[in-house]
Amino acid sequence: MKVVLLKDLKGKGKKGDIIEISTGYAQNYLIPQGIAKPGTSSNLNEANQAKEAQAYHNEQNRLKAVELKNTLEKTQVTIKVKCGTTGKVFGSVTNKEISEALSQQGLEVDKKKIETDTIKTVGLFDIKVRLHPTVVANLKVDIVAE
Repeated sequence: MKVVLLKDLKGKGKKGDIIEISTGYAQNYLIPQGIAKPGTSSNLNEANQAKEAQAYHNEQNRLKAVELKNTLEKTQVTIKVKCGTTGKVFGSVTNKEISEALSQQGLEVDKKKIETDTIKTVGLFDIKVRLHPTVVANLKVDIVAE
């Protein structure tokens, strides 16, 4: 029997998948528990349309990420920090500070998408920004003493 999963089912499939499963398991467990719905033609059509819509939205998000990547790679961010006479920064430069510096330039990037080690010295750094699972931008960050 074909069913459309409404929730992830370990070992069988993810939400929205159409799977072939035994009739007893589907009718006695999956459908009454709300884990799946019967594989009628309208349910199967609905599931296929939902998958196509999700694929379209994922592609649109990827294209936006590629566009932002091209902009980020042309951009250089300058952050002024307090530091000692040897060029060591008091504290460290965080992802939040980099994100705020980008937003001042009109580029909105979530701090969680910025991948960097702790920056504790003055200088020019290359930082990776993961905009999408398949799109990674390299951003130049210049740390300058106040």
